[in-house]
Amino acid sequence: MKPNTVKQALREGRVQLGTGFWQLRSEDALRTLAAAGFDWAFIDTEHGNFSIETIQDLARIAVRTGISPIIRVGELQYTLVARALDCGAEGIIFPRVEDPALLEQAVSWTKFPPLGIRGCGIGAFNYDFEPVSIPQIIEHANLHSMVVLQIETKRAFQACDELLSVPNIDAVMVGPVDLSISLGIPGQFDNPLLIDIIEKIADCCRRHGIAPGIQNRDLKMAKFWRDHGMLFLGCSNETSMLYDRAREITSALR
Repeated sequence: MKPNTVKQALREGRVQLGTGFWQLRSEDALRTLAAAGFDWAFIDTEHGNFSIETIQDLARIAVRTGISPIIRVGELQYTLVARALDCGAEGIIFPRVEDPALLEQAVSWTKFPPLGIRGCGIGAFNYDFEPVSIPQIIEHANLHSMVVLQIETKRAFQACDELLSVPNIDAVMVGPVDLSISLGIPGQFDNPLLIDIIEKIADCCRRHGIAPGIQNRDLKMAKFWRDHGMLFLGCSNETSMLYDRAREITSALR
């Protein structure tokens, strides 16, 4: 059974590069990102347009091509989490979390008993038809499924210690856009207040043994936060990268 190499690398303190994937219903686009060297991509069902069938197609091709598929669910609901994992997701991102009790319940949906309450709906295709037993499946999934918490509001920041005290969280992905809006400084990514709060979130992660991370809109931001110790490091998304490169080419040739 395939190990979760992103989760392993984060535990070892190694930076893992990722990106957003939210509009192009294309397996080839995801394969291209894998070939380009990304370690993970979060398939976005919070703001993206993907159906459950598309999620399954994308997750399966991602695993085969070496880019870890992590699903950002739209809401903290059991069926959204369980179905994403059954489709082949190697991790779940929980958005807009502010309540530790709700987070603890949501994390339990990602784990089979005795660690959680996830129901077993795993098909043989999830493990490439390896002859594995149900106990082996449970042990492997509980060990390798990844849980990522988004901190993206002032209230979540204030509850950071409580949130990160919930067991079985592997990484945090700060959402700087929503966090800046919540702080009353929308889009001011170089504002000292925002930078200070993100650094405090990262420090909180380290105290709890959780990989700190952030999703960045551009390369400059990503380099800045890489140099400030972020490990679960996201940059851009598939549509922005396509547009940016296309615009660079047309601007150079006109």
